[in-house]
Amino acid sequence: MLRGLATVSFWADDLEAAKKWYVELLDVEPYFERPGNGQPAAYYEFRIGDYQAELGLIDRRYAPPGAPAAPGGAIVHWHVDDVRATLDRLLSLGATPHTPLTEYGPGFVTASVVDPFGNVLGIMYNRHYLEILGR
Repeated sequence: MLRGLATVSFWADDLEAAKKWYVELLDVEPYFERPGNGQPAAYYEFRIGDYQAELGLIDRRYAPPGAPAAPGGAIVHWHVDDVRATLDRLLSLGATPHTPLTEYGPGFVTASVVDPFGNVLGIMYNRHYLEILGR
């Protein structure tokens, strides 16, 4: 039924600042933009990681009615090779701590931050991810 992560969507009041921040973090430009063609953007999309998962940045004016502006809810964890180094980089770029670096046993380490736009960004070293990737 659930076949894989398709798109993770983050809201931003200042979409251009969010785009710039994520380009700096990811070292890649978005591959997709709407509306574009000289009109102000409302959405940027990046393809990132081993499976080219989509990270979408959406102007908060398009958020569903009643959507909270404060961080909360589910945390999507992106696999990284070094949680400590990635956490340090995120913090140096202006993210704030959300959950501390925590080891849950051999091969499972997590942390999360709140990006400058109010979105929770989880990072994780997950040995199961690497096992699946190696198949």
